Amino acid sequence: MPTLSTKEIKSDNRIDRLNKVISRSVAIFTPPEALTVAEWADKKRRLPDTASEPGPWRTSRTPYLREPMDAFTDPRVHKIVVVAASQVGKSEFELNAIGYIIDQDPGTILYIHPSLEEARKFSRQRLAPMIQDCKVLKTKVADVKAKDSSNTILQKIFPGGSITLIGSNTPRALASTPVRYVIGDEHDRWAISAGKEGDPWKLAERRQTTFYNRKAIDVSTPTIKGASSIETSFYEGTQERWCHQCPECGEFSEIDFDDIKFEPTVTRVGSKKIWGIKAPPQWCCPNCGCLIPEETMRRQPAKWIAANPDAYEKGVKSYWLNAFSSPWTPWTQIVIEFLEAKDDPLRLQVVYNTLLGKLWEERGDLVDEDTMLARREDYGTNPDGSPTELPDGVLVLTMGVDTQDNRLEYEVLGHGQYGETWGIKRGYIMGRPDTREVWAKLDDIIQHVYKFKHGRGLRISITLIDSGGHFTQEVYEACRARQPYRVFAIKGKGGEDVPYTTPPSKVPIRENKQVTCWLYSIGVDAGKAAIMSNLKVGEPGPKFCHFPKEEAAGYDIGFFNGLLSERLVLTNTKRGTRWAWEKLPGHQRNEPLDCRNYALAGLRIINPDMDAIERRLKGVAPPVQQTQQAPQRRRGAVRRHDNDEW
Repeated sequence: MPTLSTKEIKSDNRIDRLNKVISRSVAIFTPPEALTVAEWADKKRRLPDTASEPGPWRTSRTPYLREPMDAFTDPRVHKIVVVAASQVGKSEFELNAIGYIIDQDPGTILYIHPSLEEARKFSRQRLAPMIQDCKVLKTKVADVKAKDSSNTILQKIFPGGSITLIGSNTPRALASTPVRYVIGDEHDRWAISAGKEGDPWKLAERRQTTFYNRKAIDVSTPTIKGASSIETSFYEGTQERWCHQCPECGEFSEIDFDDIKFEPTVTRVGSKKIWGIKAPPQWCCPNCGCLIPEETMRRQPAKWIAANPDAYEKGVKSYWLNAFSSPWTPWTQIVIEFLEAKDDPLRLQVVYNTLLGKLWEERGDLVDEDTMLARREDYGTNPDGSPTELPDGVLVLTMGVDTQDNRLEYEVLGHGQYGETWGIKRGYIMGRPDTREVWAKLDDIIQHVYKFKHGRGLRISITLIDSGGHFTQEVYEACRARQPYRVFAIKGKGGEDVPYTTPPSKVPIRENKQVTCWLYSIGVDAGKAAIMSNLKVGEPGPKFCHFPKEEAAGYDIGFFNGLLSERLVLTNTKRGTRWAWEKLPGHQRNEPLDCRNYALAGLRIINPDMDAIERRLKGVAPPVQQTQQAPQRRRGAVRRHDNDEW
């Protein structure tokens, strides 16, 4: 073996050192390994301890998210749309995309939320924990609390890029510097316009025009058909549905609620319905009609099937998913929540949007006044043949009065247990509200004893009179004079965040601070929503609305035209998208709606003990606790009502 000289040995050592430097340089400048978003999440993402299933991310747990995540790294796709029910992992898809961008393909990100407050909440509760629990992200994104950190709650900087979180109603943030990535969360809850600048999504897309490799993610739970932005985005794309294979015929179909078969059961606790099902729900295959249990379908192969695959050539992939595929939501839970909400349209819409993954349509609404006229009923007759004023079930009477320049318009409303109502009488008192005759006629209605068939009766417990318009002071004076009869002035206030009723305040009459009147503020939008919801209940019982057939009661076509005179529409304000009530075409008068609104608010104000009233009307003694002696009537006490009036 030849012997190496000292010079040769030194030369070899220099070569070794150079090779090591070159190796380190290659390692430094080697581009990141080519991963898809799903592969990156499986390899590097960890769910925080606050998650329902903390630990390493597993795409296999939510296999329906793999293709949308992989579409993000497809160079031919520039927009991904996901319409999904709640709790299926759509926010995790967004977070995985953000993590991938920070670690693998950095660039500027604009993350748009419905409002700035929701953006802050997302940053604190979702984004920050992901960064802290993911090692590769923690080394690249400085903590907000770190010394000299340039990062904030709403903006985080990392090597090669940044993420900015904004609200949809902030036009300045939407129209500033260019961005490569745009992510939109809960698009259907965005403002219609960012100030005066127009559609927030279009504003955000304009900021991507200089990037050939731009990417956009548009995600939302669906809302109302015809007013859903995410619906529009979905139909621009491939329109894919998550479909399962039937084990009997082998065909792939979406698991839709209309194909879920179950046999409901119901028991009553008082007037409250407790829903259940006799056996676990099953899926009926729309192709072969076979019934397949949930456990079997969860093991079946599933895949995305596109209705518009040509949209892929335009670079738009869109996906629609409901909760039947969620690993966290049992089918039984979905069915029970549907049964519990089916008689309450407001609750049912939430089930449709967040569980069934469907757009809400006003199916089953009262179509027109003729439909309501057909619902009127006979309250019965007295022994002498005259019509019965109060049907069984009525426990309390309230009245709402609307003030016009030439009349008072009113409705007397009967209330029973659990929100069930009966229209008793509605009508007009013609004349200017600044004349005594008008108020004297109203006194006749307030002080009248309305009779049941058995002879007992009820007086009106509270009357609320609108003080808006041109006769505010006259209304104040009239209400002050009738305060012993619980007659109060009210002022209607619009806005979806305004509570239905609030404690009253004292207002001076004709600027005389020594003479005052009680004034209640009524959240009229909350009342209208309750009325419209109750009108849709189709079965007598809780929240059902009864109307009398008797002509003298006043429930004619004009009443129902006014009761059904308004609808909710989306409007844009400085605070973002809001729902507001507007009159329907052909419905000029809304006084019947206002009167019922005030009458319902009256019950909220007095908040009576309906059980105690029902016992008194039936002549049933109240229950006495065995540990206490029944209270004795105070000597000299006088009953407020005689035997025929309560």
